[in-house]
Amino acid sequence: MDVKYDLTSYVRVLKLASTPSWEEFSQISKIAGAGIFLVGFLGFVIFAVMSVVTGGI
Repeated sequence: MDVKYDLTSYVRVLKLASTPSWEEFSQISKIAGAGIFLVGFLGFVIFAVMSVVTGGI
């Protein structure tokens, strides 16, 4: 493991990284929120269907 090479790689990545603009952050937040909602809704639908099929809780 070459520590000097690893550190220069990390520094290079950090120099390229930048803070997202407000529009970019807002769009990413909306997409992530929609994904979380979709997964939760799908889990609820599966729970509801399984409750009906097995006869309740």
